[in-house]
Amino acid sequence: MSITLIGGGARSGKSRYALDLARKSGERLAFVATARGEDDEMRHRISLHRQERGPEFTNFEEALDLTALLAAQGASFDAIVVDCLTLWLSNVLFATPQEVASECSHLVDAAAQAQARVLFVTNEVGCGIVPENALARQFRDLAGRLNQQAAAAATEVYWMVFGIPLKVK
Repeated sequence: MSITLIGGGARSGKSRYALDLARKSGERLAFVATARGEDDEMRHRISLHRQERGPEFTNFEEALDLTALLAAQGASFDAIVVDCLTLWLSNVLFATPQEVASECSHLVDAAAQAQARVLFVTNEVGCGIVPENALARQFRDLAGRLNQQAAAAATEVYWMVFGIPLKVK
């Protein structure tokens, strides 16, 4: 159906806005969390986020294979919020570093082919200083490329600033 990309800095309101847009897209709503609950603090955050979404969203937790999930579920929902691309990217970078570029392309293609509206939440990591280590620089570069790919395929792109969405595309 369509891709919507919502980017911005940490705590800029990206997720909240994605949920608001999803709710306006229909009644069959899904949320895909890419975070892993590997410690108590993260498990607590995940629990709070589930409560904030409420029961109207079907929840999926998928840290790596978003492409397969979108292919399998893309016709079952009116809107699918994927939160977030940059966390998914770091998961893929550590799991299969040699396949990152192809995984990014496959993900954007799967989202474009989904019958649901796919809302990608992503962090902008290129506005700060150049990272001091090679892995962090590689991540920043890959995130920039992924965000550009998703934006090129998107019908709508929003930049969140202080909780206010600015429509870019």
